[in-house]
Amino acid sequence: MPPPIVRFGPTLNDYRGPGGRLQAARYWRDAEAARAAWQRAGMRPDPIAVSLARLGCAWGTAVAAATIAGRPVFGGTLREIDAGALVHYDDINREFPAGLFDQEVLAQLAFNVWVSVPKPGGASTVWRHRWEPADEQHRQAYGYRRQAVEHCQRVDLTPQLGDALLFNPANFHAAEPNTGRRIAFAFFLGLTTTGQLIAWS
Repeated sequence: MPPPIVRFGPTLNDYRGPGGRLQAARYWRDAEAARAAWQRAGMRPDPIAVSLARLGCAWGTAVAAATIAGRPVFGGTLREIDAGALVHYDDINREFPAGLFDQEVLAQLAFNVWVSVPKPGGASTVWRHRWEPADEQHRQAYGYRRQAVEHCQRVDLTPQLGDALLFNPANFHAAEPNTGRRIAFAFFLGLTTTGQLIAWS
């Protein structure tokens, strides 16, 4: 789907079937394959593990993997976004309205840490706008045309090497195209009804 995004690791959105149901057999096959490939790569230190440990330290308790029927989901994709990303939002409770995790998610955050940054371009933008029915007139592929947010307050971040961004992905957000290589590790965090943080991709 344009614009193209190169990614290692499955994201739950890609396995959403009719009615917001997880295409479980396909997801678990790909999640296990990605997990095995990651272990074979033997990256040390593991940037996902380091990021989760530091976030857990700041929160005061370790971040756990989200689980489905007791099974931990894959967490921590590696993405190269050079052609940009459309204006869109992410909300696990809207995407899977019947529920997905064993844990109940009250709020969601997105985390990105950049390991390669382009110059120039590649800015991330977050708008002070959440989805409303009128936005559907601006629907474009998986996201929305810029008209949906043209009058909204916004924050732009042009990442530097090693920068991290933690934000609420229910707010519309996008990435600008660039001419270099814009590579980041990414995952979602959820605050559960028990006050625990869980992670997934």
